Amino acid sequence: MTAAYVALEGGHVIEGRGRAPGTARGELVFTTAYTGYEESLTDPSYEEQVLTFSYPLIGNYGVREERFEDDRVHPRAVLSRELTDDVADWLESEGVPAMDHLDTREVVTDIRDEGAMKCGIAVGEDVTEEDALAELEACKEMSEHTEIGAQVSVDDVEVHGADNDGATVALVDCGAKGSIVSSLLERDAEVHVLPYDAGVEDVEAVDPDILFVSNGPGDPVNFEETIELVEESVGEVPIAGICLGQQIVAEALGGSTEKMTFGHRGVNQPVLDLESDRVVMTTQNHGYAVAEPGEHLEVTQVNVNDDTPEGLDGIEHDILTRQYHPEANPGPEDTLDFFDDVLAMAGHHSQRAVPADD
Repeated sequence: MTAAYVALEGGHVIEGRGRAPGTARGELVFTTAYTGYEESLTDPSYEEQVLTFSYPLIGNYGVREERFEDDRVHPRAVLSRELTDDVADWLESEGVPAMDHLDTREVVTDIRDEGAMKCGIAVGEDVTEEDALAELEACKEMSEHTEIGAQVSVDDVEVHGADNDGATVALVDCGAKGSIVSSLLERDAEVHVLPYDAGVEDVEAVDPDILFVSNGPGDPVNFEETIELVEESVGEVPIAGICLGQQIVAEALGGSTEKMTFGHRGVNQPVLDLESDRVVMTTQNHGYAVAEPGEHLEVTQVNVNDDTPEGLDGIEHDILTRQYHPEANPGPEDTLDFFDDVLAMAGHHSQRAVPADD
């Protein structure tokens, strides 16, 4: 059996079975999702993290590229109770270390008790506990990854749906899932995907009906260029955001964000809409949340479990954000109408832009 070790912050080392060789380090997190492992593993929001699956068997319906959210695996390493050969072979081909045959209940309990933590992993024929501990020693805090946006964003503008007749959307790519783009394209939008550090002049070149800030990894305060872009765009164009995008919008409008103990990662997070008093089930993947929305944003939805803000609306301006992933993939589709609400803001914008007849 190939040796495998994961060293947790504090020095505790867990042994397992190696399934894909290599060494890695990152922030150790877990997801409770029982399906959607392909989507999770290709979600850019897992950049610089080591992903633990709490569900015991991962891979029981194979690996299909059409379900990927990006063109590569983003977690630095993967832990599971049991990985099928399909998934293990895929991770090995991607150069992502993986191990199984460990007690993931113990790992999840440690994370719930102590919070998301640094870890090191070593998998291979000749690796030792010391190799995993060395990776742990070199591991940085998530907030120290100040250039993480550059790791997950496009380098140049990409245009999708150029022949579509609907709204024009400038999507700032802070680590966008592919299904956000497809959700907009399905509604006849023309989507211009911009780098995370795009400036006002880049947005003006698109002349969009909507400025949309995507999901992504890391600490929102490190996305300084995106925060500045939102600050300068408020009142000029309707603004939408998902996950990290909500946090960036809050930071830009005078609010604040905070790191959560172990975050929300799964496909069954209940969210209460405060206006309708209706609860929807949502897909989530984030380790930071809005602490204070500021005076320009109103909290419209909250997490049932911990009351963290899940939806923000602009008080004076057209702004609409969600902390969860309304595009699902994987997960329940209770909130797909978010994209309809976002694109409806384009109609408000165009009406204001047309001068009234004398």
